[in-house]
Amino acid sequence: MDTAPLPVVVGVVALAAAGAAGIVVLRAQRRRLRQQLDGATAELQRLQMSFGRFAPTAVVDGIAARGRSTDAQRKDVTVLFGDLVGFTSLSERLDPEVLVAVLNEYFLRMSGAISEHRGHVAKFIGDGLMALFGAIEPNPWQANDAVHAALAMQRALTVYNRELCARALPALRLGIGIHRGSAIAGVIGSNTLVEFTVIGQPVNLASRVERLTREHDAEILITPAVRDGLDPRFVLDELPPRPVRGIAAPVVTYAVRAFRDA
Repeated sequence: MDTAPLPVVVGVVALAAAGAAGIVVLRAQRRRLRQQLDGATAELQRLQMSFGRFAPTAVVDGIAARGRSTDAQRKDVTVLFGDLVGFTSLSERLDPEVLVAVLNEYFLRMSGAISEHRGHVAKFIGDGLMALFGAIEPNPWQANDAVHAALAMQRALTVYNRELCARALPALRLGIGIHRGSAIAGVIGSNTLVEFTVIGQPVNLASRVERLTREHDAEILITPAVRDGLDPRFVLDELPPRPVRGIAAPVVTYAVRAFRDA
């Protein structure tokens, strides 16, 4: 029986061993690469979730796809300002822990009402908030959505006030102002803090209209620009014009009383 020379056998064995060792190394490298990829994916998801707290998901996805901030655009937007009436004096009567807990739960419920009607909370300002409708993508029903959101916020606050009273805590009162117009929408900020927001006259006027809720003793006020795009089933009361800072002519507003659903 023929047998291979000993050096040949040794060479074959050495090649087999080297091949096996190479396979082991390749598998180890593949595992390390997989771990690095999984780690990078998890970090990206974490960053997107973190950034998602400052900008809508659609904006975050656009930034991730292009590797830069989204371009600023002029858009037709509806701006809603909500502010707690008399909260400064209330805050002086509550312990800090209780105050923060009350505010956090309040913001959670108001944000839910806004999101359910295709709105986006752009920022919290002390005990107030600013929400946007039509800023992410065109929305011909943005005025209806904003006013429906305001009524939903009103209902959510009624429920929350019952719970606060059951805990021997004072009830909250909310004033809401809504205006519609052309504004610049985009991601604004520094390398440490950014937010998706809008800039322009609609923001200023919506804030001023919210302040008028005290003068008119109304919870929800809208401007003619919002009224013009509303479903006629909204019950409105026209109120006397009032001068507001930064606006030349007195501003006519309408108190939103209800929505008559057939």
